[in-house]
Amino acid sequence: MADAVRISLAVNGRTQEATVEPRLLLVHFLRDTLGLTGTHVGCDTSNCGACTVHLDGVSVKSCTVLAVQADGGEVTTIEGLAQGTDLHPLQEGFWAEHGLQCGYCTPGMIMAAADLLERNPDPSEEEIRHGLAGNLCRCTGYHNIVKAVQHAAQLQARGEVPEPEMTPRAAANAQEMAEQGLGA
Repeated sequence: MADAVRISLAVNGRTQEATVEPRLLLVHFLRDTLGLTGTHVGCDTSNCGACTVHLDGVSVKSCTVLAVQADGGEVTTIEGLAQGTDLHPLQEGFWAEHGLQCGYCTPGMIMAAADLLERNPDPSEEEIRHGLAGNLCRCTGYHNIVKAVQHAAQLQARGEVPEPEMTPRAAANAQEMAEQGLGA
C-alpha cells in the first residue's frame, strides 16, 4: 500500500487539510472525512452524476477524481451554494418548480446546472438538456428539472431569489448549518 499523502484544499471556502490514502476518491473524502453528505455516491462509474461538484470552478464527477488530485484546489459542494440561509437560485428553482422527487440526483443536477448557468446564463431548453446529459434521474421525466433551471436563469437575470417558506425546524437547521460554516 502506498504511503498516506497530506493534502490541503479549500472546500466551500474553508481550508481543509488531511492525510489521505492516495487512492481515496474525492467523493469519499467529502462525505467520509469532511461529513459533507450532500454529494451522493450513486454508481461509482461516472454514469449517474449524483456526485457532481465543482473543482476549480468546473463541474466534475467526484467519483472519478482522487482526493490527492484536488490538492491545492477549490471544491464547491451543494452545501456551499447557499449563502447562510439564503438559497442559491437553482436550489430555489428546484423547490419552486418541483424539480425533484426522491432527491437523490438533485445535488448533482444542481451542481451541473450551476456550471452551465455560469458559462451560459440564458440557455435554451435544448442547451439545458445537453448540459445535464451526464446526470441521470430515475424518478422524473426531466421536464420539471429543465423548468427549474430556466426558473433559476430568470432569477439570476433579475438579480433576485425569493425566500421560500420554511418550516421553523428547517429554518433552525439551516441557521445551525450556517453557524457551523457548512454553507459558504
